[in-house]
Amino acid sequence: MSGVPEISSAPITPRPATVAPVSSPSPPPAPPVGCPPTQYNSDQVEAPAPSKIPEDAGPPEISVAVTPGFISPVGSPVRKALKLTKLDPQDDWLPITESRNGNAYYAAFHTLCSGIGVQALILPVAFPILGWIWGIICLTVTFIWQLYTLWLLVELHESNKTGIRYNRYLQLCCATFGEKLGKWLAMFPIMYLSGGTCVALIILGGSTSSLFFQIACGGTCSVKQLTMVEWYLVFTCAAAVLSQLPNLNSIAGLSLVGAITAVGYCTSMWAVSLAEGRLPGSSYGTVLAGTRLTKFFTVLNALGIVAFAFRGHNLILEIQATMPSSEKHPSRVPMWKGVKAAYLLIAMCLFPIAIAGYWAYGSMIPANGGMLAAMYGFHSRDVSRSVLGFISVLVIINALSSFQIYAMPMFDHMESHYTRRMKKPCSWWLRPIFRAMFTYGCFFVAVAIPFLGSLAGLIGGLALPVTLAYPSFMWLKIKKPKAYGGMWWLNWALGLLGSVLSVFLIAAGIYVIINTGIKASFFKPH
Repeated sequence: MSGVPEISSAPITPRPATVAPVSSPSPPPAPPVGCPPTQYNSDQVEAPAPSKIPEDAGPPEISVAVTPGFISPVGSPVRKALKLTKLDPQDDWLPITESRNGNAYYAAFHTLCSGIGVQALILPVAFPILGWIWGIICLTVTFIWQLYTLWLLVELHESNKTGIRYNRYLQLCCATFGEKLGKWLAMFPIMYLSGGTCVALIILGGSTSSLFFQIACGGTCSVKQLTMVEWYLVFTCAAAVLSQLPNLNSIAGLSLVGAITAVGYCTSMWAVSLAEGRLPGSSYGTVLAGTRLTKFFTVLNALGIVAFAFRGHNLILEIQATMPSSEKHPSRVPMWKGVKAAYLLIAMCLFPIAIAGYWAYGSMIPANGGMLAAMYGFHSRDVSRSVLGFISVLVIINALSSFQIYAMPMFDHMESHYTRRMKKPCSWWLRPIFRAMFTYGCFFVAVAIPFLGSLAGLIGGLALPVTLAYPSFMWLKIKKPKAYGGMWWLNWALGLLGSVLSVFLIAAGIYVIINTGIKASFFKPH
């Protein structure tokens, strides 16, 4: 059949918008012709012989492909932004990434709330072993080291080449070391740093609630005191209610409250310790006894306590994932601003509480409980009950706030298994069930292992690679700095040193536990 041949093109997004033809009385409407504007009515486009277009035929119907500019072959800022950030569709269903309207202020709140906690109160315990000079040196070096590795994580969050955002620490580990090795290296430390910290917060919050009740009631109160298990349960119920906030951005207000209370009780404790002065009989001599091996492992255990004081690296990528990002405005810029502000305040809390705590109590600082135990043990009669009660309330509120941000990765992990299997988001009634299961599971572990705080040195060794070693290896694998250059040597040195130190700290923690023993009162919190 003879007729007008159809000249077709393949636009990227074929959405034809038809232009009405000019009316002509003689010929019937011509078939649609789709071609790029530069080729239409051009000599370069020829119809195949023998068919020809009649001279008296009207202009053919033109089909114009409407292609959105940001998907066109010509680049545009929106297209570049889309190329930069490739999002997993399931991220819209998970609590860490379902809201991406975070900013530098939210980052500062979350980082500060997760960076200061019960581990800061144990810092003075390491100083009787390390002494003044080495204690301050180790604390300073560790602070700078972990701040550098935190910067590495902020830079590694998104890749300019692949456009992938690594929204979780475990994702970055698996992308760097491979699926199996990444999970083997990072799964347990990350799960402990989230779940184990929640258990420790229940123990801290429940025991501090009991102390607050005693301070508020005094010796003349006739109200029956709850058992420690019941106090744990009271704290857990409050944490379970707050855990129903949907996502990480929604708890920014709680993180702000947690940050304020953390700075408040740290400052109050070292200020009260300085005001009350040195304890009679306290000394600053290095407490080391036994064989050389015992001394060596005791020092390493003290280093583990210092390492345990710095936490939160397992949450940095998750916090940054709540921010919008584009090629023009990458998320690393506001994230690093928030981190710098938060760590300035963290340094203003950790260094004074470590130095003032050791100055006030010396070698008499309680090994289990640190500054909190020293405050109630040595100053319960000297300090006003209102001051002690105020500090207790700050500790309880901070523990509740910190519980939410440390539990969020676990909530996200649980829901990700469901969404991956069912291909849909969690129902409105299923999400509270998941969160209640985790929260009350932590309560059960807290009741079963109430002496978890005595394992600070061992725990610091187990979690140390997440903070001090893995980020350097990730930088080497992903960024590929120039061989034998400054960054190449620095990250290899820090990565290997962190790995070796982790092995020694784990061995030291186990040795100290075996040698000195701990009061393992299973299912008997007190």
